[in-house]
Amino acid sequence: MRVMVIEDNPKMAAAIEKGLREHGLAVDVVHSGYEGEDLVAQGMYDVVLLDLMLPDRDGVEVCRNLRRRGSTAKILMLTALSSTDDKVHGLDAGADDYLAKPFEFEELLARIRALLRRGEASESRYLRYNDLELDLYSRRAKRGTESITLSTKEFALLEYLMRNPNRVLTRTQIGEKVWDINFLPTSNVVDVYISSLRRKADYGFSTPLIHTVKGMGYRFGVLD
Repeated sequence: MRVMVIEDNPKMAAAIEKGLREHGLAVDVVHSGYEGEDLVAQGMYDVVLLDLMLPDRDGVEVCRNLRRRGSTAKILMLTALSSTDDKVHGLDAGADDYLAKPFEFEELLARIRALLRRGEASESRYLRYNDLELDLYSRRAKRGTESITLSTKEFALLEYLMRNPNRVLTRTQIGEKVWDINFLPTSNVVDVYISSLRRKADYGFSTPLIHTVKGMGYRFGVLD
């Protein structure tokens, strides 16, 4: 999943970015409201961590403008201001949740997981398809009774595929969700990771789940 961090404190932004990347999330960071709003409005992000007090504009204004521009990203507002009125202003502007600074990183992760689960039929910590299972909390994978050791990026890639079963996903779509803003559509990094993922989680099992769609991209699921 792809996260945008709009935070003007470089030290805090770097700490958040490092922690999220270690948990397999693709992260981009900007330090101004205008730049963050324009990037998020392009529709590439699943979650936005938005500081309330930015140097160029108020975070509430950024949030309100994103909703006016049609952004459906989940917005989690981060601020040192924790009064009820402050929270109400942020939520009324279209924010999905509110987290007061200082906060524990584990709580931030839990809030992000909760936002990503909204709208899904199940709020389980597990993703399951056929005999494949991902534990989103412990970041562990298994197929049938066999545990599968995945790198952080391989896990993120498999999670994205499992969240979009039976859909043809282009390399650009995969790259934009699993990698960061520096992803180049001409790069072969998606193919390299798909190949690695197949060796670990697909080859040798009775039912292949990762399929190449010639000229388009990849499809995850059981072929009819």
